[in-house]
Amino acid sequence: MTETKIRQRPAAVSLTETAEQRVADLMAKAPDDAIGVKLSTPRRGCSGLAYSVDYVSEEQAFDEKIETPGGTFYIDGASVLYLVGSVMDWVEDDFSAGFVFENPNAKGACGCGESFMV
Repeated sequence: MTETKIRQRPAAVSLTETAEQRVADLMAKAPDDAIGVKLSTPRRGCSGLAYSVDYVSEEQAFDEKIETPGGTFYIDGASVLYLVGSVMDWVEDDFSAGFVFENPNAKGACGCGESFMV
């Protein structure tokens, strides 16, 4: 009898080391009821969808869960299809700081970079 191996499904979104560190920083000062940080894509902006990263206090059934060294990172279940294959990074410069996304599913973005379309 041969043993069946179950292949682990890769995460929908990859986090860079700096993004993982930012998740750790956020979790270090998170509200007491926070269990992790969650990425979602609410409808907003002139192109239709935006990236939103927020604390989450309870796990939802269809959310994707990614364990990082600094805490749990969730992806909204309804947003996964828009994000598959994306890379999330944290970028800081003299004028701004924020999460930046390299999303192969995005077909365009608005001029200000606030929203994207698929």
